[in-house]
Amino acid sequence: MRVANVMSRAALAACLLGAALVHSVVHGSEMREYRQVAMSGGGEAVVAVEWSDPGIPGQRPHGRIVVRDAASGRITAEYDPCAACSYDFPTWSPDRKAVAFIGADRAAGSATLWVARGGEVSAAATVKGVANTARWSPDGASIALLATVDARKQTGAVEAGARLVGEIGVSEDAQRIALVPSRGGALRLVSPPDVYVYEYDWTPDGRGFVATSARGNGDNNWWVATLGHIDVNSGALRIVAAPKMQISLPHVSPDGRSVAFVGGLMSDFGSVGGDVFTVPLAGGEPVDVTPGYDGSFNGLAWKGSGLLASSLQGSEMAVVAIDPQARSTRTLWSGAVTANGSGDGRIVFSADGSSAVSVHETYEQAPRIVAGRLPTLVPITRENAGFAPQVASRSLTWTNEGLRSQGWLIGPREPRAGVKHPLVVIVHGGPASAATPRYVAPGDFGNPLVRELVERGFYVFQPNPRGSYGQGLAFTQANRRDFGGGDWRDILAGVDAVVAQAPVDGERLGLMGHSYGGFMTMWGVTHSKRFKAAVAGAGIANWISYYGQNGIDQWMVPFFGAAMYDDPAIYRAASPIESIKNATTPTLLYVGERDVETPAVQSMEFWHGLRAIGTPTTLVIYDGEGHAIRKPEHQLDQRRRTVAWFEKYLK
Repeated sequence: MRVANVMSRAALAACLLGAALVHSVVHGSEMREYRQVAMSGGGEAVVAVEWSDPGIPGQRPHGRIVVRDAASGRITAEYDPCAACSYDFPTWSPDRKAVAFIGADRAAGSATLWVARGGEVSAAATVKGVANTARWSPDGASIALLATVDARKQTGAVEAGARLVGEIGVSEDAQRIALVPSRGGALRLVSPPDVYVYEYDWTPDGRGFVATSARGNGDNNWWVATLGHIDVNSGALRIVAAPKMQISLPHVSPDGRSVAFVGGLMSDFGSVGGDVFTVPLAGGEPVDVTPGYDGSFNGLAWKGSGLLASSLQGSEMAVVAIDPQARSTRTLWSGAVTANGSGDGRIVFSADGSSAVSVHETYEQAPRIVAGRLPTLVPITRENAGFAPQVASRSLTWTNEGLRSQGWLIGPREPRAGVKHPLVVIVHGGPASAATPRYVAPGDFGNPLVRELVERGFYVFQPNPRGSYGQGLAFTQANRRDFGGGDWRDILAGVDAVVAQAPVDGERLGLMGHSYGGFMTMWGVTHSKRFKAAVAGAGIANWISYYGQNGIDQWMVPFFGAAMYDDPAIYRAASPIESIKNATTPTLLYVGERDVETPAVQSMEFWHGLRAIGTPTTLVIYDGEGHAIRKPEHQLDQRRRTVAWFEKYLK
């Protein structure tokens, strides 16, 4: 690193502190939450979105932008220019003297790009609509962001869909790269108006962007997105690569010659996992530079001639150094934690790659920011140090049909001798995803459903069967054209492993999940008598009707191998409704009214079938919600109904 780029911690703190509000940390009963953490280029400071959560049911805390010294964790500055806003993706300027972030005001239908510099916060630009992902230009003169002007809905397929009235399909939101002078000024839309940009990064010369994008509906077309170059001046889009896989986290090498990205079989946008590929920026065929890797990459950054990445390896998160020329990997750090960073990955690095920062938590350990020079990462925040473990957890592995699966078992810290407990199996969404540790806190913090189930005498099992991340590309692809087949047998084998090793009553089993987990719950109660109660959230009952009802039919083709119109048999074979007469398990169903991904009519169809055959069932449709249940009062209602359902049928 050149001496001209070095700035002392003291100088940085003085620069950012100024007239900014200095936060007085609230100790006691409030849980501190940390999101979107980023590290300054020299590794001397970190910034994150933070808030203190009082754990009051139905209340959503307000976050702030907090700057800390990376060595001590001491808060040096805090920014909160919009009390009505939620903040996104704070990012450091190249000279490490300023922080840019976006504040979204949903009620006003606007988003503002803020810049904190020298202790002052100013609005650089405001978008009527939604915006996210601010990135400084290499010279620091401009800031790019993703903007959807006059957006009809929030960004992403999991958000509540726009009302479908009038002639539909003729007007689509377009998320575009926009450019703003870093000192403030007019916002200029750069990328083509008919192209939806999902992710982007500057080229090192500042003359363009590399981006993943697709034409048409943004919710639906991420699964067919291509990798392209967009010229800053003309906005012209040139396709760099169009691989037959899902691609994420595109980044250009420092010499401007290559693009690296994570590629593989993925589900929802943002749920990243796969191998690392490189392709010439000029265009060509992508090359897998991590072939045979026994894990799933979920973060990526060029550092010099090599790559640094984060990955999930079985039960552990890891920092991995990648040599793209030798196609080799080297693990620098790993731990059995859930790690979260910024938009570039779960772990974020300094400019030279020597230091890193992340937010870590486990089932037993509350969230904390960790940082340090690799390979050492140590906690630098202590606000949550007083929160003691509430549960006991352990990672389990088991083998079924030649494949090794992993999962998490959570139960009481002091089990009563000789007592057999009921077990609730929670299947993750996806299907390409993974269950990873999330802190189980007292009260209504963090992971209240698991906490309440354990408090009431249940064990909880969260399996990662074939189709999940964490075991390599082949494992993630192992349930293609086989939903409800090998993945379901893996789950049953995992339940057998739990019953054999834990004080669990194999006759009192509950099953639940959301999205893919909701489908697996519907599949489970129509293909097994083992479970005595079930809760299916946003599930899929009938893949044939679902194909024409949902707003994201492109996701199904990679997993089923063909469109439903070309191969209806494989869709029908995986439909729980075909076996509805076998369902005797009492089943609670819930879904969002405006769910784009799994429309409410799918839950209604399954509920109707259960009622027709006399199986106990209840259906709850949450007003105005999308695939993700966002409103605190609805989250609380859904949790209370779930616990009561399992208490009624498993106790």
